[in-house]
Amino acid sequence: MTPLLLFIVGVVFVAVGIAASIALHEVGHLLPAKLFKVRVTKYMIGFGPTLWSRRRGETEYGIKAIPLGGYVSMIGMYPPNREDGTVRASSTGMFQTLATEARSMAHEEVGPGDENRVFYRLPVWKKIIIMLGGPAMNMVLGLILTAVLLMGFGMATATTTISDVSKCQVAAGETVDPDSAECTPTPAAAAGLRPNDTVVSFGGRTVTNWEELTERIRASAGQEVAITVERDGEPVSTTVTPVLSARPVIGVDGRQERDSDGNLRYQDVGFLGIGAQTTLVPQPASSVLPMAGENIRQVAGVVLNLPARVVGVAKAAFSEEPRDPNGPISVVGVGRVAGEVAAMEEIPAVSRLATLVGLLAGLNFALAVFNLIPLLPLDGGHVAGALYEGARRQVARLAGRPDPGAFDIARLLPVTYVVAALLIGMSVLLIYADIVKPVNIFG
Repeated sequence: MTPLLLFIVGVVFVAVGIAASIALHEVGHLLPAKLFKVRVTKYMIGFGPTLWSRRRGETEYGIKAIPLGGYVSMIGMYPPNREDGTVRASSTGMFQTLATEARSMAHEEVGPGDENRVFYRLPVWKKIIIMLGGPAMNMVLGLILTAVLLMGFGMATATTTISDVSKCQVAAGETVDPDSAECTPTPAAAAGLRPNDTVVSFGGRTVTNWEELTERIRASAGQEVAITVERDGEPVSTTVTPVLSARPVIGVDGRQERDSDGNLRYQDVGFLGIGAQTTLVPQPASSVLPMAGENIRQVAGVVLNLPARVVGVAKAAFSEEPRDPNGPISVVGVGRVAGEVAAMEEIPAVSRLATLVGLLAGLNFALAVFNLIPLLPLDGGHVAGALYEGARRQVARLAGRPDPGAFDIARLLPVTYVVAALLIGMSVLLIYADIVKPVNIFG
């Protein structure tokens, strides 16, 4: 396939994955709602005009024109109006409570036999389970995809086979023409090492993995060291003298670390001038939870610092400042990254597919964590309302006062409007930034 076609395939793959993740998020709300006998009137993917729908029992299932989320509409999410006793319908969708179609159903009447099937009559713990069902589903999906990535595809692991040999000694970030007089050969080039050589021993000791070899090279600056490689099935021995050079400090996430002032970190270590070939190595089941935990930790860090991160995106979008590769991106940015990964023909197809699966796993963790923010109209806001209701009832019980009843979360609609407006503004900004100054995750 051509690079353009591969790019499109990557975008479509992730787009379908995101749509499925959203659909299953809403299933996470739908199933416990039906389990607890709440009447669910609609299960919709997307917003706006309905493209297709079909009724099964009391619930209408459908797809709408704007694929930016989804919702499950339940009878009586809000308590009755004090004035006329009607029960308002609402939904689990991020913006559905603000959408025109939701407001048109604002006073949907409870049908005969539905008096005990309204959401607001549920015990607090059942309300919490329903609202946490969506994020929990995304967590489960993230775990499953992480398991597929690690146990099925495997983790990219550096081998002792050389992928490339640098010709010239240069400072980190600089380039030198290898044919110019300014090019000083690297120790590896001077020793005649070649791509596809497999390092067998270094300093007279057998080499078993790349990390071990790297540590020995870094500790051998200025020392002449014996090295043996396997080339075309035959052993080849020579000597190398690693030079002291400032090399990037790489963190556990595979990226170069920064100091407290935001500057890239370097350290002086022995340098040989070789790179490692990588291969996918399947990991044990015990590696899934730690990897998922690290992914969730990184996502939570972005969410906790979201205002500052968004300001950084705005500065980059309207100035010459670079984008933070670890900052938030929109669905447009995700699609672009997926397309670029799929189009990298120099990388084996299985490695590209593994990267796309990992991207979908990260997106599901991001959906889960973001929806847990305790602000309406997010799921976390509804959970916070239920917890407040439970606390209020408990206080009244201990004080000997009458039960205050269900908390009318509709009172917080002004806050919902503000939060929703901010979320829309953030989405527009991220989309604009991903178009005019996309994140370069490969740089």
